[in-house]
Amino acid sequence: MARILIIDDNAQLREMLNLMLVQAGHEVVEAGTGEMGVNLYREKPADVVVLDILMPEKGGLETIVELKRDFPNVKVIGISGGFQKKTDENQTLAELLGIQRTLSKPFAPEELLKMIREVLGK
Repeated sequence: MARILIIDDNAQLREMLNLMLVQAGHEVVEAGTGEMGVNLYREKPADVVVLDILMPEKGGLETIVELKRDFPNVKVIGISGGFQKKTDENQTLAELLGIQRTLSKPFAPEELLKMIREVLGK
């Protein structure tokens, strides 16, 4: 299926997403920081990046800016517990930066799988 890069500072969430995505037939690579995620993407680009928008150190928005600058066609699904309503400032900014989809935590696994299919055009 697809190669998916998960960038999230929450190790438990990464592990859960990894298991779910592997069971769905995807290849998964994980990064606990934005910096690590950008480096992994540079080494071997993923078909989709699932990225936590609100992270410490190099946050999700900074990571998106860097990925989009160097890889304009990167496909990103932004996830965050901070997206409580559609008018949220971070979500609006993320959309302006070219994220294909945003998803609020907590979410059902099926929601993410559906978004991945949509972003991949399947």
